[in-house]
Amino acid sequence: MSFLEHDYREIITKAVCGKGRKFTQATHHVSPSHRPTSILGCWVINHLYHAKKKSEDTVEISGSYDINIWYSYNDNTKTDVVTERVTYTDYVPLSVKDDNCLSDDFDVIAKVVQQPNCLECEIAHHGNKIIVEVEREFIVQVIGETKVAVRVDPKGHTFDDDDDWGFDITDDELSDVKPDFVDSKDKD
Repeated sequence: MSFLEHDYREIITKAVCGKGRKFTQATHHVSPSHRPTSILGCWVINHLYHAKKKSEDTVEISGSYDINIWYSYNDNTKTDVVTERVTYTDYVPLSVKDDNCLSDDFDVIAKVVQQPNCLECEIAHHGNKIIVEVEREFIVQVIGETKVAVRVDPKGHTFDDDDDWGFDITDDELSDVKPDFVDSKDKD
């Protein structure tokens, strides 16, 4: 059976035209008000970001987060919390690209796979700074207009919602089920 050109329709639609993933580890140097004696805790909070298509094969994610460090000082007799706002820019390469997109007007969806979180927090060797190791990971999708070809039934057959598919199990069918149809020696 051969298909003729008139058996197909071209449909313009939005589709995923590119995908990418990026894992990043970053080191930050935080300067507390006092010379720290020990680190009591470190949290990364208030993560904000936005993404845009930067080039043909790259998405740029710009974002920020707060690093909160609870530390002791004065020979572990007092505590304080230092907060530092960090900004970043990640460039996510598109590992999957569809060159059949029709326009340069793209939507970008960026999803966080790994929210920024503290991997390690330690006092620097000089003792007056705190070094924080943070990780984060994103996946991105670039959505654009593309053209797809769809085969059309030459006879023009349509399906109604009223067609009876008959997949529901009725109470009568359930009453015919025999619960002990499997012999006990067959269960093993």
